[in-house]
Amino acid sequence: MDKVKQIFKNQLFHLLSLAILLLIVHSCLTNCSEILNGSLLGISTKTWLLLAIAVPIVHQIYVWLIWRLELYNRTFTKRFGINRAFNIYAIGFTILFVSRLLSIIALASSNNNTLHIKPVFSYTLAAIITPFIIYLFYSVKKYFTVKRAYGIDHFDKNYNLPFEKKGIFKYTDNGMYVVGLLILYLPGLLLFSKAAILAAIFNHAYIWSHYYFTERPDMQKIYGNAP
Repeated sequence: MDKVKQIFKNQLFHLLSLAILLLIVHSCLTNCSEILNGSLLGISTKTWLLLAIAVPIVHQIYVWLIWRLELYNRTFTKRFGINRAFNIYAIGFTILFVSRLLSIIALASSNNNTLHIKPVFSYTLAAIITPFIIYLFYSVKKYFTVKRAYGIDHFDKNYNLPFEKKGIFKYTDNGMYVVGLLILYLPGLLLFSKAAILAAIFNHAYIWSHYYFTERPDMQKIYGNAP
């Protein structure tokens, strides 16, 4: 019973925050006439938007469930070993992570030219955030490592490195969430899509629910503290 409590710790707050964000999305759809305009490949913008909202929900539930089952019960490493269990999980993580961006690209293409701002402003904003995104991925590859970003510390109980303070992590402890999710705004900015911007905002806000109610408590369990 104690393991079950640990696995589900803080997830009521996760669901509450998700419900609030979904209500905000619904309010935006109700009050903005153009946000559901358009279609792509015969599929309506509404359907693409639902997909762009569903993917991060599935992604974050997937990560929570596997992380917690592994952290408190060693569910997968007991059966497959550390390397195989982590690699199988990482494949699913990668598919869902890439799907976040692909679904928003499709949404932006379906709903293009509904964001009425001057192109110079939109392109300038995209140009400003792109170097930060590149620096984040460089810092992850060179210093933080992709395995650590995926959560290898949940699978390998001997993995206990200090918090990274090089690259972009010198300036923010949460570079993945502060900067990494900025990439999701680019399709909406470049294709002038209100729906894609809304989906990007949802993604960016919802990732913090994952951080506060899943990742941070896990880090405190693994490392004894957390940024």
